[in-house]
Amino acid sequence: MKIQNVSLEEMGRAAKEAAYVLATAPTAQKNKALSVIAEELEIHAALILEANEKDLKTAREQGLSASMLDRLMLNGERLAGIVADVRNVITLSDPVGAETHSRVLENGMALCRRREPIGVIGVIYEARPNVTIDIASLCLKTGNASILRGGKETFHSNMALVKIIQIALEKSGLPAASVQYINNPDREWVSHLLRLDEHIDMIIPRGGAGLHKMCKENSTIPVIIGGFGISHIYVDKTADLERALDLIMNAKVQRPSACNALDTLLVHQDIAEALLGKLAPRLNEGKVKVLAEAPLLPYLSSVNTLEKAQEGDFDTEWLALTLGIACVADVHEALAHMRLHNASHSDAILTHDLRAAETFINGARSAVVYVNASTRFTDGAQFGLGAEVAVSTQKLHARGPMGLEELTTYKWVGKADYLSRP
Repeated sequence: MKIQNVSLEEMGRAAKEAAYVLATAPTAQKNKALSVIAEELEIHAALILEANEKDLKTAREQGLSASMLDRLMLNGERLAGIVADVRNVITLSDPVGAETHSRVLENGMALCRRREPIGVIGVIYEARPNVTIDIASLCLKTGNASILRGGKETFHSNMALVKIIQIALEKSGLPAASVQYINNPDREWVSHLLRLDEHIDMIIPRGGAGLHKMCKENSTIPVIIGGFGISHIYVDKTADLERALDLIMNAKVQRPSACNALDTLLVHQDIAEALLGKLAPRLNEGKVKVLAEAPLLPYLSSVNTLEKAQEGDFDTEWLALTLGIACVADVHEALAHMRLHNASHSDAILTHDLRAAETFINGARSAVVYVNASTRFTDGAQFGLGAEVAVSTQKLHARGPMGLEELTTYKWVGKADYLSRP
């Protein structure tokens, strides 16, 4: 492992200079850089997968969980998806320079709000090498420089990816310092990064609740909180039970390590026996461990791995094939359960009752709320935003998947008169 040999101050200064170049770069040049990044990723696919296999080998030796290994793993299919996401970003409209709230004041001044890059963005993330490309492509498109700090478990993967990105940037006439990577695993570097407010304009942590708490408590830079939250599905008494089974299983088993995977299933008391009796064999097929409230245990007796829910279970983001199940009397009780147990990410109601649906939409304080859909839909690409830099669960600046527009801010521009062009 090659340890960092430059200071964060130097990285910060270089990022700030690069951010100026990016802020003034035309969309065509930024799109060219993205195209070259996609090409270089394809050319060097074998090198990337070889580096990723080194990380996977070390992770297995260290006994990392199955969910962490899944987050860490790259293969040909996932790498092709990453490349496709980069090319999709090229097709998206560049928000930089877009003007809104245009008006002419009584004194004759033309006034508008114009979108501009935030500047330098620091991102701290864990075992997801795809995040490296997501961040780089979205920041590049929006004219932001980035300083990245991935987990030590993704060291070889991230070093290979960042090297390829920097080569592509230089080929495109943009500074290599537009995307930089902190390769020193010492936590002191994270602490220093969180206080580099002279050079960094925003911190985005991508990881568990502990990482978000640490960043929020120690940063002198604004922090985007997101990615963590207990995801719920409430099955109302009017729901189509057959369709509900498919949606529940999709939300739970399609990719259980994802932050939008289902953690807690809330079932209306009137349909609990009917729904859970049909769901039990499906849970066995999916190898799902169930933690249920005591009154529901008889309805789930055929589940292979079944336990009575304990204190704290409904406050756990499982990121694995584990599902909590609770019974509620109506939509209001479901919402009360969600308020108590940190519903802030993605939550859904399955119902045919319009009033219940609207009550759920208005009452859920989550960043993303669904009616008759899976929580797994929460994703920047699925939303048509391109790859996402994070899923924000806070209430200021941005909420939900953060795409291009969420990586910009705005300035007011006033023009007292129009100058003639030379």
